[in-house]
Amino acid sequence: MSEKLITLSNIELVKLFGTNNHKLDKIRSLFPQIKIVSRGEKLKLLGSTDQIKYFEHKLTAFIKHINQYNSLSLSQIERLVEGDEKEILKTKDDIILHGQNGKVIKARTANQRKMVAELEKNDMLFAIGPAGTGKTYTAVAIAVKALKDRKIKRIILTRPAVEAGENLGFLPGDLKEKLDPYMQPIYDALFDMIPMEKLNDYVENGTIQIAPLAFMRGRTLDKAFVILDEGQNTTEQQMKMFLTRMGKSAKFIITGDETQIDLPRNQKSGLIHAQNTLKNIKDISFVILDGKDVIRHKLVKDIIKAYKNENND
Repeated sequence: MSEKLITLSNIELVKLFGTNNHKLDKIRSLFPQIKIVSRGEKLKLLGSTDQIKYFEHKLTAFIKHINQYNSLSLSQIERLVEGDEKEILKTKDDIILHGQNGKVIKARTANQRKMVAELEKNDMLFAIGPAGTGKTYTAVAIAVKALKDRKIKRIILTRPAVEAGENLGFLPGDLKEKLDPYMQPIYDALFDMIPMEKLNDYVENGTIQIAPLAFMRGRTLDKAFVILDEGQNTTEQQMKMFLTRMGKSAKFIITGDETQIDLPRNQKSGLIHAQNTLKNIKDISFVILDGKDVIRHKLVKDIIKAYKNENND
């Protein structure tokens, strides 16, 4: 058995090890064949030479992640250990734009950064994954940046009006009032990125359009950034209709969660059908987000994992 003593200088230990060492406990669990003893800035490792060398390699990646992104979550630790840290750390400029009051809007996980990178290469992107992975928020941020950079002339945000057995016809108010509850996640993202007065101007003059999916029929969407949210609740026909609205100089993002389909049992999800049908078209990107991308409360990750395990039983 070998022993190695490492001095951790020029790093905030709480960012690396977490409050009450909860991150260090996670790291220990991922390296069960090594004994890791922490005393202040000193870290003592006991294990085989190869195991210690591998741990040092990953420890360097943890520190680089903190220096590069000013964060190291439990999910990020897992991804750095289980994945390719070179791929995760290669993009330093992960700031998408500056939002309200100078708020920095970043791609905060590897798959969110992949969304940004894929939209640079291709004009259509499917971002598929569970709740809390930042699919919609990242998509809206990319669209707002494109608008601010004058790469497109308008943003069109849409989603199917299908929600857990409810129907638009049963909701009070005019069309906008009926739609607002369905569009709230999109509004929340926009409020972070655009001042309220400017956002109202954009909505009034049509620069930003928020509409139900049915209103897309018959349109050709040119020089636009178009986001279809909750794509799992489209039928096959609706998805085909939407995708074929794509005009010149347009970017399309389709987001969805295959585990939250609210369609009647006799209808198949257009998102699943599109994923199977279009997967071999080289200019269409698919980014699959998972529990490691969850940026909500830490319990959300555990909830997603529990439901996934139940479905696999």
